[in-house]
Amino acid sequence: MKTVHFGAGNIGRGFVGLLLHNAGYEIVFADVAAALIDQLAAADSYQVHEVGENPAVHTVDNFRALNSAAAPDAVVAEIATADMVTTAVGPNILKFVAPLIARGIAARDAGLAPLQVMACENAINATDILEAAVRADGAAGQAAVDSAAVFANTAVDRIVPNQAPGQGLDVTVETFFEWVIDKTPFRGAEPAIPGVTFVDSLGPYIERKLFTVNTGHASTAYFGRAAGLEKISDAMADPSVQARVRAVLEETKQLLVAKHGFAEAEQEAYVQKILVRFANEHLPDTVVRVGRAPLRKLSRHERFIGPAAELAENGVKPAALLEAIGAALRFDDPGDAEAVELASILADNPAAAATERITGLAPAHPLFAAVNAVVEAAQAR
Repeated sequence: MKTVHFGAGNIGRGFVGLLLHNAGYEIVFADVAAALIDQLAAADSYQVHEVGENPAVHTVDNFRALNSAAAPDAVVAEIATADMVTTAVGPNILKFVAPLIARGIAARDAGLAPLQVMACENAINATDILEAAVRADGAAGQAAVDSAAVFANTAVDRIVPNQAPGQGLDVTVETFFEWVIDKTPFRGAEPAIPGVTFVDSLGPYIERKLFTVNTGHASTAYFGRAAGLEKISDAMADPSVQARVRAVLEETKQLLVAKHGFAEAEQEAYVQKILVRFANEHLPDTVVRVGRAPLRKLSRHERFIGPAAELAENGVKPAALLEAIGAALRFDDPGDAEAVELASILADNPAAAATERITGLAPAHPLFAAVNAVVEAAQAR
C-alpha cells in the first residue's frame, strides 16, 4: 500500500505520517520546502516522541520524499499508482496541490481501485475544498474523477508544537490524537488505519473539535498573551486565564449540545480532557505560536465568530466568547503579518467598518452590535 502525503512538516510527519506508517503504508512525502525534502530523502527513519500521559517513542521508516515544485511529474507518477493521497498543508494551500492530484487521477490505469483522497486540515470540510479545486483544474475530466477517486472529509486533532532547535526530522507531539473520517464516500471499502474513527455523519465531530479544541486553544493563547505569559501551559496554570477559557468552553458546550445532540455529560468530559491537554507542561507550546493568524481565527465561520453568531441567533449573548474576541483583537505580535494587519484595520477604520471587515458579520446580524462594542473598546486602548 502506498500513500502520497502533501506536507512534510511537523503535523505531516508526527501525526498523519505516523498513523499511516503504523497502518503499513509506504509514504511518499511531497513538499516545496527543498531543505526539508532533501533531509527526508537522505534519511532512513525519524522518531516521533509522544509526551504526556503514557509517553512513547515511535520510529517511522519506509518513506520517500519528493520536491513537488522541482519534480511535479514524479509526484504525478506516484499519485497515479498510489492507494491514497492525504494533505497537511493548510487550507489555503490546497488549491496549489490540486493540479498535481488531478493529473495523477488522469494518469491512473482503469483497473486500479479508486484513489482515496483526504485533506487533513484545520478547516470544516477541507476535502470538499480540495475536491472542488481538483475538478476545476480540468486535467482529469469529471467522469474520470467520479470513477477514479473518492474524496472523504476528515476531522483531525493532535497538538504538535514548534519543535526544539536541532531536533532535525524527529517530532515531539502530545499523546492524545483523534482522526475522524466520513465513511460514506467509501461505500464499505474504508481504509484500515488503526486509531481512526469512521462515522456516518462527520459534521458534528468537525464542529465539536473546532469549537472546543481550536476555540479553547486560541482563547488560552489570547488570554495568556494579555496576561504577559509565554507558554500555553503557563497560561493554563494561571487561575484567571483558566477560568476565562473554561467560561468560553461552557458557552460552546451549550451550543454543541443543543445543535448536535451530544449528551451534556459526554461533552463536559470532552472539555475536561481538552483542558488537561492544554496544561501539558511537556509541550513547549507558546501563546504567540497558537495565537498567530488572528484575522483567520476571527473570520465569520471560524472558532470565535462561528459559535458566537449561532448563540446570538438563538437569543443567547455569548459573554465569554466576546471577551475572548476582545483579547484576540489586542493580540500584538510584530512578527505575525495578520496581527500587524489587524492592528492596521483597527487603527484606520471606524468601529462598524472594522467589525464588518474583520468578522464578516452583516450589520443586521444579532451579534454585530455586541462585537462592534468590543471593537470600539479595542480601538480605545
